[in-house]
Amino acid sequence: MKSTSGGCQFLGSRIVSWQCKKQSCVSTSTAEAEYIAASSCCAQVIWIQNQMKDYGVDLFNTPIQIDNSSAISITNNPVKHSKTKHIDIRYHFIRDCAEKKLIHLVKVDSEQNLADLFTKAFDEGRFRYLITAIGMINFE
Repeated sequence: MKSTSGGCQFLGSRIVSWQCKKQSCVSTSTAEAEYIAASSCCAQVIWIQNQMKDYGVDLFNTPIQIDNSSAISITNNPVKHSKTKHIDIRYHFIRDCAEKKLIHLVKVDSEQNLADLFTKAFDEGRFRYLITAIGMINFE
């Protein structure tokens, strides 16, 4: 079964980009699916960094929030490479960006993961919480 990747990018406190897409490859683990999703998010972040550079704003070492510790470990620890050789080379782009300090990965609690809004179904309370957290709608 193919996983669905989702992500949202913020500039300050405002959401400026989001994506939700069925992954083109089949993952053998949750960590692998999250790693692939993070790589897709990283590509979008690098694009935003390059756009902002045109306006004279340097946004280096941008945090990317991930709720999977193993995906963070795969990115930051080249020793884990032997377990990820089967992953298509294009997804390892995130490792290079982390080494160059263009991005850094931050562990976020699953309850606080805003990207889940684009990939999962929630009950009304959880949905309202996430929508309010990203500032799209104020239900009060």
